Amino acid sequence: MTLRGWLSILRMAQEDGGLDLLVRQRVRGLRTSLGWSLDDLSSRSGMSASTLSRIENGRRRIGLDQLGALAQALGVSIDMLVESADDGDVVIRPQHNTERGTTTWMLSREPGAHGSTVAKMRFTRPVVRGSDVLRVHPGRDWFTVLSGTLMLLLGERTILVEAGQAAEFSTMVPHAFGAHGGPAEAMGVFDHDGRRSHFRQFG
Repeated sequence: MTLRGWLSILRMAQEDGGLDLLVRQRVRGLRTSLGWSLDDLSSRSGMSASTLSRIENGRRRIGLDQLGALAQALGVSIDMLVESADDGDVVIRPQHNTERGTTTWMLSREPGAHGSTVAKMRFTRPVVRGSDVLRVHPGRDWFTVLSGTLMLLLGERTILVEAGQAAEFSTMVPHAFGAHGGPAEAMGVFDHDGRRSHFRQFG
C-alpha cells in the first residue's frame, strides 16, 4: 500500500471510532498472544510503555509513524492492522449435487498458493465406471478420508481408501470418486484444473 493509502486509512480510522477501536484491539491482542508486556513491546517498537498503554486504552490516537513501528514490532503489515473486520458471510454453506450424491464445502473462499483449493466432500453413492464419469485434467489431486471408505477409480484400478488414509495421484490418469459401503467424507486439495473439473457447478 502506498503512503497516501496509509494516510487515507489512518484518517478514516481516526474519524471512525469503530475502526480505531479495532486497531487498538488488534495491537493489544497481538501483543498478549506473543506473551509480551508493554515493556517488551516498548523495547521492540521504540515507543514508551506509557504511550503504548494510552494507545491500547484509547486515550491516545495512533500516528502513522507509530502505526508503522507497531506493525514492524508485531511482525505484521500495516494493512493487517487496519483492514476491515467485515469478513462478509463467514458461514460456509454446503453445495449439494443430488445427481452425483455429493455434498461439498468449499473451505477456500479464494484459491491459495499456486491456485489450489481446499474442499471437504461427503459422498453417499458409489461411483460406476464409465467414460462420462472419469475425469482427466493437468496436475495432481490429494485427499485424505475423514470417515467411511472412499472408492477411487484410477484408470483401470479400483482403490479403496479408508478413514485415516490419504491418496495423491496424477490427474492425467482418468479418475472419479464415490462412496463404498456407506457414506464417506474426505478433505482434498485441488489445483486450478482440479477445481474446474470437479466443482464446475460451484463456479
